[in-house]
Amino acid sequence: MGNSFGSLYRFTIWGQSHAPAIGVTVEGLPAGFAPDMEKLTAFLARRAPGNGPFSTTRKEADTPEILSGLADGVTCGAPLTAVIQNTNTRSADYDELRRVPRPGHADYPAWVKYGNARDVAGGGQFSGRLTAPLCIAGGLALQLLEQEGITVRARIAAIGGETDSVKMTEAMQRAKDTGDSVGGVVECVCEGMPAGLGEPMFGGMENRIAQAVFGIPAVKGVEFGAGFAAAGMRGSENNDPYYYDENGRVRVRTNNAGGILGGITTGAPIVFRAAFKPTPSIGLEQDSVDLTTGKNVRLTVRGRHDPCIVPRAVPVVEAAAACALYDALLEGKAWS
Repeated sequence: MGNSFGSLYRFTIWGQSHAPAIGVTVEGLPAGFAPDMEKLTAFLARRAPGNGPFSTTRKEADTPEILSGLADGVTCGAPLTAVIQNTNTRSADYDELRRVPRPGHADYPAWVKYGNARDVAGGGQFSGRLTAPLCIAGGLALQLLEQEGITVRARIAAIGGETDSVKMTEAMQRAKDTGDSVGGVVECVCEGMPAGLGEPMFGGMENRIAQAVFGIPAVKGVEFGAGFAAAGMRGSENNDPYYYDENGRVRVRTNNAGGILGGITTGAPIVFRAAFKPTPSIGLEQDSVDLTTGKNVRLTVRGRHDPCIVPRAVPVVEAAAACALYDALLEGKAWS
């Protein structure tokens, strides 16, 4: 199963969008760590549904309940399990999707893989709802990284091809007004990571971060540093010159590499961008097929959906990156 991530900081996400609850079990938390639950709840609130004009109207508190792993508010060395209750579901909105898959969604390949046993309500295990427990694991990792002087911050870089904040808002509003949706790009900067973390080839930091970020539904591309623009540069333009600072530390004058070379951190900020596709559940009529009759049909999706998920995705990108970084940091400490 692909619901687990990490080596030393390892977690498993479980549940479905309309199940009674969703949650996560985290292993690798150091004993004696007192998580700031108010900070964790505030972090989860940034991605919670129903909190903005371009969010689904589904309202969920997304308050985590810790079932294990804490003793008197402090981690005790046991795996930490947290649960979030699903309280505002409307599964009947998805009845038609049991036989007519949504274009752009996982409905059809899930039917091929799991047959009629799959859970289509709210998107089942393929729903963005499962990013809430990811934010629990990531929120804890962010607090632990902060203790090491490491910060992870993401922002909206573009929506609908627009980079100006006013035009991005206008693009979301147009999509909402027409029953359509729009995608965008989230940029993330991770500062304070020491040089020398990660492994060559398949254990590289790009690999680890990308694996975590691609676990976010709707992510279709990840690039580091200059990314695809590097393909149009000369080596003299793309290379990041080294120099010694006043404290004798090696620095780079530019950061086209995005803080990673050969899969190993350079000590420069890790910079990457994640591309999010438009929400596939839209109000416009679309072509599809009826899996029970074998005929071509037209589908109008019902239910409550975001015209743009990018604003809610910002903390999720931070969470995914934090999990990958903290896992690598633990491995680096184990080697030293």
